[in-house]
Amino acid sequence: MASERAKLLKTPFKERVPKTDVFNVFHYTDLMRKKHTREGDSYEYQHGFGNRHMSEVIPGTLPVAQNNPQQPRFGLYVEGLTGSSFAAPRAHNYSTYIYRVRPGAAHAGFVPIESKANIENCFLSLNPKVESLVEQAEWAPFPLPKDGDKIDFVDGLHTLGGSGDPNLREGIALYIYTINADMENRAFCNTDGDFLICGQLGDLDIQTEFGMIYLAPGEICVIQRGVRFKIKLGKNTTAARGYITEIWGSIWELPDLGPIGGHGLANARDFLFPVAHIDENLHGNWIIVNKNTGKYNALAQDHSPFDIVAWHGNVVPYKYDLTKFVSQNATSIDHTDPSINTVLTAKSRDPNTALADFLWFGPRWDVATNSFRPPYFHRNSASEFLTTLFGNGLGRSDDFQPGGGSYEQGHTPHGGFEAVYVTEMRNQESEPRKILEGGLTIMIESSRTFLWTEYARVGCGTLHTQGTNPRVWDVLPDNFSNDPEAKALLKRVKEEKKLRAERDRVYYEDDKLAELLAGKLDAGHSNGLNGVNGH
Repeated sequence: MASERAKLLKTPFKERVPKTDVFNVFHYTDLMRKKHTREGDSYEYQHGFGNRHMSEVIPGTLPVAQNNPQQPRFGLYVEGLTGSSFAAPRAHNYSTYIYRVRPGAAHAGFVPIESKANIENCFLSLNPKVESLVEQAEWAPFPLPKDGDKIDFVDGLHTLGGSGDPNLREGIALYIYTINADMENRAFCNTDGDFLICGQLGDLDIQTEFGMIYLAPGEICVIQRGVRFKIKLGKNTTAARGYITEIWGSIWELPDLGPIGGHGLANARDFLFPVAHIDENLHGNWIIVNKNTGKYNALAQDHSPFDIVAWHGNVVPYKYDLTKFVSQNATSIDHTDPSINTVLTAKSRDPNTALADFLWFGPRWDVATNSFRPPYFHRNSASEFLTTLFGNGLGRSDDFQPGGGSYEQGHTPHGGFEAVYVTEMRNQESEPRKILEGGLTIMIESSRTFLWTEYARVGCGTLHTQGTNPRVWDVLPDNFSNDPEAKALLKRVKEEKKLRAERDRVYYEDDKLAELLAGKLDAGHSNGLNGVNGH
């Protein structure tokens, strides 16, 4: 025993080599970074989902023990931003106090604006501009701006589909953004709902009223309703594409963990919040583009909207790196439902059903024994929009590529069509394996049925439906009908069912019952009754 211990103590530690390609890691920890951000992100952040944060450009700017002093330091103006009603319970009360150079109310009024964006937010059946997609639908990568076109975020935002209406404060909308230019002296403000932005191609440099956020593919950023922001292209990025999920009348929250305990899935400490930041030049002509009930309007002002010197509260944009997700899974048998991969959830008015769930599907171990390990075919009540961000992700067909998307309406039958389904059914091995390495897929799941815009159905030019690719069924043969054992057993079952029905007549027909009680039924019938019915 002592010699074995001595031998172990002399065994050298196995050296870990940091990975440098963030798009080909099993988990963020493979990078072995001492910072909580990727190499390209040089901004500072605060940590912790659900906290009330505070930040100052100049220390000592925030008032002590009060929110609205008579004379704020430096002659700043106090401005409040609420994300809930004033009287909401403490756990659901959202507000931030802002100390800025000039208040948001100081503007020159509305000005006309033209845009190349395709925005639609009325997803009610009475709107003739939106239609349902009742069969499985798949989009090839959504088109990037054409060469020579200068498209910033305001012009490059396109609605795909949704349900509900922001004016009713209930519903959801999906967007794609495709841009190749910076926003110059104009900011964006969504007064309809909260944006969840997910990068797919290219980096974004996002300036919010509360500070700077750098967003790379595989990261998400939530910008709350009413917060102003500006988007520029990030380092070494000439064009960018990504997805946005907007929710109306709800907010994004971490899902409860239940029996998992206090840690797992998306951990609260990994959510990053900006620190206060102001423009170097606070003067100049600016346009604030507002989205209200799905329509653009604009305000003109002679000062930068990014002039907040200090703030404190919990209505603050944040970001999260999806490569940090701590996945949970089956470790014995069967396939775990996709809800185990929920990153963020948004509640609906039904306490038992979410309005939307944002899900992660990334590299993980698959170890189930005696089980068909890929997802089983299903007809879920929820609608699902699935997309691969990069690498080898999940798709509905062999042609599925990052930057596209796929959709199944609630109760639409669906599942994988890859040859791996046939292979897995024949596989008698249960060795642990890593799956989805080198890729990342997300899914937006909703209890709502989506209606789709003309841009999604026609304008983008990349939609094709199940009917255009019938080859997907070729790898799913009807094995049952050609099985001789199954045929023989079906014949036997049919014969036994007929015999059982004949024997059971005695319980429902008085003449047969009388014959039985008088002992006039033949012995074979009586024995059959005893055998079939257990008497």
